[in-house]
Amino acid sequence: MNKSIITNGLALALVLLGFTLGNDIVKTVGLFAVSGAITNWIAIHMLFEKVPGLYGSGVIPERFEDFKSGIRNLVMEQFFSEDNIQRFLTDGNQPMHIDFASIINKVDLTPTFDSLVDVIKDSSFGQMLGMFGGVEALEPMRQPFVDKMGAALGDITQEPKFSLLLQEELTQPDMHQELHQKINQIVEQRLNELTPKMVKDIIQKMIREHLGWLVVWGGVFGGLIGLLTAIFNV
Repeated sequence: MNKSIITNGLALALVLLGFTLGNDIVKTVGLFAVSGAITNWIAIHMLFEKVPGLYGSGVIPERFEDFKSGIRNLVMEQFFSEDNIQRFLTDGNQPMHIDFASIINKVDLTPTFDSLVDVIKDSSFGQMLGMFGGVEALEPMRQPFVDKMGAALGDITQEPKFSLLLQEELTQPDMHQELHQKINQIVEQRLNELTPKMVKDIIQKMIREHLGWLVVWGGVFGGLIGLLTAIFNV
């Protein structure tokens, strides 16, 4: 249920009840509750929507460039700073362990066999190859070659020496800077795709539930103030 509608509805009900019973205390509590709830509801609405004639309304879509800049700075300075990237790549100064098996399994290694065939054709064995059925005679070797090549690459990537060489390459200062720049470009490109409406929707979705409580507490505190006012005026 919408907290704002419920709060405003209860406050209005108190006002009507006060007028019906002729009870000034109930009426005052209801009026102050309505005042507090509606004031907070309007303030929340003005955060996200531009209201003609009300200066400062629609602040979030109006200042969406500042929000984008803040998001970019948060991501790049807090999550993907060069220091954080370096710590990730050199975690505890231990050799990095990356499982390349799944990557290798997804790579199409058949072009390596085609390259091997081209090398044979261009070599002195090319003419002899015609005596044994030509290039087609090598076709049955394609899949066994691909399987063996994949297994050999997998074995190489599991060697400690390979991990050390990979770590040394990734921990070079230039590598940190290049990786940081690429991440920055990705973030910048994605942020440039944002529109004022998208920024408004993102922020509104994150805090809508919590903003609803402002209306609730505005009605509660307004009602309490109204109660005190009515009591001391009696």
